[in-house]
Amino acid sequence: MTGSIRLFTTEALLAHAAIPATAEQAHYLGAVMRRGPGSDVLLFNGRDGEWRATIDSIRKDRAQFLPVQQTRQQQPLPELTLVFAALKRDTTNMVIEKATELGVTQIQPVFTERTNTARLNLDRFAAIAREAAEQSERLCVPAIHEPLRLYDLLASWPTDRVLSAAIERSDAPRPVFRDFPKALLVGPEGGFTPTELDAMRRLTFIEPIGLGPLILRAETAAIVGLALLQTPPPG
Repeated sequence: MTGSIRLFTTEALLAHAAIPATAEQAHYLGAVMRRGPGSDVLLFNGRDGEWRATIDSIRKDRAQFLPVQQTRQQQPLPELTLVFAALKRDTTNMVIEKATELGVTQIQPVFTERTNTARLNLDRFAAIAREAAEQSERLCVPAIHEPLRLYDLLASWPTDRVLSAAIERSDAPRPVFRDFPKALLVGPEGGFTPTELDAMRRLTFIEPIGLGPLILRAETAAIVGLALLQTPPPG
C-alpha cells in the first residue's frame, strides 16, 4: 500500500474490531483528503504492528476504522536518546520532527544556562512526533519527557551508559560507533558555558564528540550527530 495514509491510534488493533478515529483524523480524512467509507488507511499504535484498515463510517468530526489485516509485525527500534537544549519554538519543533525521522526513541529537553526559552509545549511536541512517525513509516512514536535542568539530567544519568556530547570549538573526535543504546547531548545556540563544560568533563560517562570543522546551528548539530551515531565506519 505504497503512498497510503498512515495514522497513529492509541486503540488496540485487532482484525474486524472497529475503533474510533479522533476528531482531527476524521476531519483530515473527510474534509482534506476526501476519503469516504470503504477507503483504505494504515494504522499503527506502537504495540500491534501496522494494519490495513477501511473507513467504516465517517461524518464531519467522527469516523470509525475497521482493521482488516496486519501488514507489518511490531519491531522495536534500537534505543536512541536525544537530549537537547530547548530552543525557540519553530526550531525546537523541527528538532522533534527530524529526530523522529532519524529513529530516536526517547526525547529529553533540558534547560541550560544559555537556553533562551522558558516554556515548552509538550502536547505540541507529541503531535509533531506523531505526524513525523506517520510519514516516515515508523511503527512507534518516540517518548517525549518533561524538561529537566542540565545539571539534574547529568546527576540522574546512568553512569554505565555513554552520553555523547556535541562540543563545538573543540578537537574532540567524531563519535565512536558502538552498539545501542546510544544517546546524544546537544547544547543551545551559543553552546555550553565554561561552567557546564567543566562539569561534564568530570563525568566518566560523557563522551565529547566533534561534528566537523565548522560551527553548526543547534538544530543542525542534532541532525548530524544522530546520523553519525548510527553510521558504522567504512569497511
